[in-house]
Amino acid sequence: MGFQIGFKDIIDILLVAVLLYQTFKLLKRSGAINVFFGIMAFVIIWFLVSHVFKMELLGGIFDRVISVGAFALIVLFQDEIRRFFSGLGKKRKSKIIKAIRKYFGDGGQDNGNKDYHIVQIVLACRNLSKSSTGGLIVLTRESDLDFYAQSGEQINANINSRLIENIFFKNSPLHDGALIISGQKLKAAACILPISKNQSIPKRMGLRHRAALGITEHSDAIAIVISEETGHISYAVNGQLTVNLKPEQLEHFLSDELSQ
Repeated sequence: MGFQIGFKDIIDILLVAVLLYQTFKLLKRSGAINVFFGIMAFVIIWFLVSHVFKMELLGGIFDRVISVGAFALIVLFQDEIRRFFSGLGKKRKSKIIKAIRKYFGDGGQDNGNKDYHIVQIVLACRNLSKSSTGGLIVLTRESDLDFYAQSGEQINANINSRLIENIFFKNSPLHDGALIISGQKLKAAACILPISKNQSIPKRMGLRHRAALGITEHSDAIAIVISEETGHISYAVNGQLTVNLKPEQLEHFLSDELSQ
């Protein structure tokens, strides 16, 4: 009998290819791409040793390593695995919420408030940028950031551009750390965020940019950064950083993202 490939085999190969490609993208984004290539090289060597050359002693050792490899990978890539399943849950939840809004409506007043708050945030970012005052603003969406909000000072104030500017004023006791905005309120200031471990982040970027990437790697939040050195405005979402924005570009982005 010759070697035959059926329709089910083709589907199997395609699914494995998609899985490997998505894993490659995830690890490349997190800066662990060299680990991915190392794992692939080990799997290829294991296959050659155990199934092609039939080397029993070395193959037996490799078989034992492979058998516990799944647990080792879970420990090694726990952040990436959590981010992957969080992304799946976020997409499913987002679809449900969109369906509810489609049938019941958002309400014109809510949209008007949202537009006003976006304008206030962008105005504050523009003024902070002009004065080269550093700032880090986190806008919550579906993910609950109460754990990080509890690390700072509770404010629970209405969104106002002047208040945001005063929080990040250089002599203010609250200017270090992040300002978390949730439920159309300035929830907490001087909050401590997780720092991204992505090795591909340029060395010129400081802790604010790394914290912005870190919180967006762990949640679906939007993080806005104003650089103290250059005054440039940047935003991070889904672990990706977009730098050197104009206030108009930031307003357009926030309007698109927060209207979903």
